[in-house]
Amino acid sequence: MIFETLDISGHEQVVFCNNQDAGLKAIIAIHSTVLGPALGGVRMRPYADSQAALTDALRLSRTMTYKNALAGLNVGGGKAVLIGDPATDKTEPIFRGFGRYVDSLGGRYITAEDMGTDVDDMENVYRETEYVVGVHQVHGGSGDPAPFTAYGALQGLMATLNKKFGNEEIGKYSYAVQGLGHIGMELVKLLKERGAKLFVADLNPALVERAVEEYGAEAVKPDDIYDLPVDVFSPCAFEYAINEQTLPRLKAKVICGTANNQMSHVTGVEAAKRGILYAPDYAVNAGGVMNVSLEIDGYNRERAMRLMRNIYHNVGNVFELSEREGITPQYAADRIAEARISAIGKLKLPLGRTAPRFMGHLRGEH
Repeated sequence: MIFETLDISGHEQVVFCNNQDAGLKAIIAIHSTVLGPALGGVRMRPYADSQAALTDALRLSRTMTYKNALAGLNVGGGKAVLIGDPATDKTEPIFRGFGRYVDSLGGRYITAEDMGTDVDDMENVYRETEYVVGVHQVHGGSGDPAPFTAYGALQGLMATLNKKFGNEEIGKYSYAVQGLGHIGMELVKLLKERGAKLFVADLNPALVERAVEEYGAEAVKPDDIYDLPVDVFSPCAFEYAINEQTLPRLKAKVICGTANNQMSHVTGVEAAKRGILYAPDYAVNAGGVMNVSLEIDGYNRERAMRLMRNIYHNVGNVFELSEREGITPQYAADRIAEARISAIGKLKLPLGRTAPRFMGHLRGEH
């Protein structure tokens, strides 16, 4: 097995995974192991080229470092990307080959589901390595993390509504939900259960139809989602959906969603000037990684639900620092995360204690 490591953009390690016979072409980016082994999912997308995949892996792995730090987890940040179409290109050899690369890192990186991958894919990864979470319950895992990400986002939303409107009554407000993948649809379900007025958009008409039929949402065209007179805009699709072109179109007073890297810091400053309260994405969408991180020491669902309720307080702390220091919530979230990383880094701890589930692997037992 051959792989190449590079030191890029402050990352500790970047691994290029290639196996032509298996059809595998992937990149693993380890941003930081200061707080512990790098934990982050593997997403599968038909990237235009390897450079686009590398850019995504680098950006997302850095976000995972900050997300995990702000969430108070004892794990660092990493991410992997598989180049391929999840609708047509998934095979057992691809994910087993990827699992072997993960295993070769000896626990520096722990993978999980992400956009374009699911529990079934993790089953194949698990055949080759124990450094994977989000596996099926029969293996002591927690299964699909999407419901937990959505539930955590709900906690962040309540903290944001309370800051902006002085109450947490989700059902009083209207929402434009952009993106109806696993997490976006779960969020729509939770919002509907609380009586919210919903408008939805997705590039997949079948998902929109499901949201309309099952949750009473009103469908809008993908590009029209920005222009609605709603209270909350909820980005749950791809990165940087809010930018210098789309921000001026928003009528919402709150932005709170589950997508990663929803806007740049520059756009965040402009949003604040317009009176829009932005709940930083990695503070809001940490429920999934919180949940799967518990598999490292032995999963307990009740403990996971308690942990995800901390997102309410984490988001509140971000707003408090933002107001006190006169900075945007994005900069406040970064500052809190960086302070924790710096404090733990000074302890000069080793990579982190090995999880019980991984001990047999390290002893050579299978």
